Amino acid sequence: MIALKQLTLARAGRPLIEGADLQIHPGWRVGLVGANGAGKSSLFALLAGELHPENGDLYLPPAWTLARVTQETPALPDAAIEFVLDGDTELRRLEQEMAAAEASGDGERIARVHARYGDIGGYSARARAAEVLHGLGFADADFEKPVAEFSGGWRVRLNLARALSCRADLLLLDEPTNHLDLDAVLWLESWLKNLPGTLLLISHDRDFLDAVVGHIMAIEQQRLTLYTGGYSDYEQARAARLAVQQATFEAQQRQIAHLQKFIDRFKAKASKARQAQSRVKALARMEVVAAAHVDSPFHFAFRTPDNLPDPLLVLHQGQAGYGNKPLLDRLEMTLRPGCRIGLLGRNGAGKSTLIKLLAGEIPLLAGERKEAKTLRIGYFAQHQLEQLRPDESPLQHLQRQEPDTPEQALRDYLGSFDFRGDMATRPVGPFSGGEKSRLALALLIRTRPNLLLLDEPTNHLDLEMREAICFALQDYEGGVVLVSHDRHLLRTVADELWLVADGRAALFDGDLDDYAAWLAARKNADQAPAASVLEQKAERKQKREEEAAARQELLRKRRPLVKELEQLDKQMSELGAEAKTLETLLADPELYAPGADRKRLEALHRRQAEVRDTLEATELRWLEVHEALEALPTPER
Repeated sequence: MIALKQLTLARAGRPLIEGADLQIHPGWRVGLVGANGAGKSSLFALLAGELHPENGDLYLPPAWTLARVTQETPALPDAAIEFVLDGDTELRRLEQEMAAAEASGDGERIARVHARYGDIGGYSARARAAEVLHGLGFADADFEKPVAEFSGGWRVRLNLARALSCRADLLLLDEPTNHLDLDAVLWLESWLKNLPGTLLLISHDRDFLDAVVGHIMAIEQQRLTLYTGGYSDYEQARAARLAVQQATFEAQQRQIAHLQKFIDRFKAKASKARQAQSRVKALARMEVVAAAHVDSPFHFAFRTPDNLPDPLLVLHQGQAGYGNKPLLDRLEMTLRPGCRIGLLGRNGAGKSTLIKLLAGEIPLLAGERKEAKTLRIGYFAQHQLEQLRPDESPLQHLQRQEPDTPEQALRDYLGSFDFRGDMATRPVGPFSGGEKSRLALALLIRTRPNLLLLDEPTNHLDLEMREAICFALQDYEGGVVLVSHDRHLLRTVADELWLVADGRAALFDGDLDDYAAWLAARKNADQAPAASVLEQKAERKQKREEEAAARQELLRKRRPLVKELEQLDKQMSELGAEAKTLETLLADPELYAPGADRKRLEALHRRQAEVRDTLEATELRWLEVHEALEALPTPER
């Protein structure tokens, strides 16, 4: 059990959590939520032993193994699947011990290591790692590819796969759905639901939290509070608590105003002075209830486009791809003002390619593209964050875009995206991913586009900003084409779902639940043969290793018997030879002649009896050992 006792956590002298007092039981799946900068990642660092509390105590079972996703992945030459398996340190240690034991021929040690290896599922570890990699979007051909050959986003997935393969007692996941497509998010949900250990999860994806966790741990105004249920349950409980808090605050304010009015009116009158002082003391003793803070820091709307031509953009018999290799064919799309299209499709099916084609970043390989004369596209993708100038501030970025607009108007606009005060004039370089995403969206929205093309716009954004985007898009008058793994965003924004699959893009007849079912059916159909081959390989390997372990165990049992049998053979041979020698000596007539040495004769007879008895006992033991050896099966090679 994890226990926090009156714990206070601070970073760089700034208090993040004060007086935390709660328990997390083994097997719980807990979502950690709070505004950016509230202390979620710092709490993870505390659990990982990288930070220490200012006050209070943190109890974490000392025998627990902890796993978390590392932030960086060096350009390693190791194969992807080996990198994932390296996350299980006990598995790798046992493999090394096994190799050393087999090299030394230590049968007992070999049997012991094989037994432990089987206990931790070592024989099926490679198959499990392959399942994780498949679930996160890797193809079979990627398994042996060096880590160094993967891009940054795919290395993040490798780090996640490594953490998921650790068999940890406590798994810490910080925004695991960033850089994942919807199909990978759905797979990850299923995997985490069956997690045997304890899970602490930071996520800004409300649907993901609802599906995975059974408790929400919220950081609000430096207080750490544990709620039962998913994120939706937390929202309802928090709203009810804030409503009670606000009602209590308002009632108390009325009481304070009444007391203060009496004090101000009668404090100068001698006849009422004692009553006035009594009320002053009552005010001093009163524990002031804080006002409930429920407002989001984000308040923005899309500016009305200057023009709304109909249609905005038409593709006819379009073909898209890279080089001369088409990825999508026979594209038929008509984008109109007010259209809300969400693109679905498996990883690599061509969703981002279609978005780039619509944005004009890649040309048509064939077909026709018709644009309205006044078409103004607003295109958002993660790679655009890299185009922000790190040495310039948000205000400078906006001033370069609108040099004639008054500075205060630009500051007011940036404030709606929570770039207030000094934040508006700080260089962008040190900003977090979420802050850069907010700025890129703010710059995009300011251009008054009439067609928005959004490729994973919510990556790194917190729940409040995601909710603000949902509301803003609902009121937007232009057209929207959206790729997102955030199902809440898709459900609240998209009026149509299009499926990109098998080289085509077409209207999907169903909702997100139907898509999940379609996805599961396709995965089962596609991966069944590959999974079968992997399982067969794993079973054959396990069988070989189990046979080797059984053979070593048999050899361990046979070896002392064979050794004893060899010793008994040698002993019987020596005793037999001595018996023959004694028999020859005792057959000499001179031993029995008058005057012969009677003591020597008696010694020879005595020794003959001893040898005979010892030989009989040795032969009896030889028979017992031989029978025991024959009872054991012969080791097969």
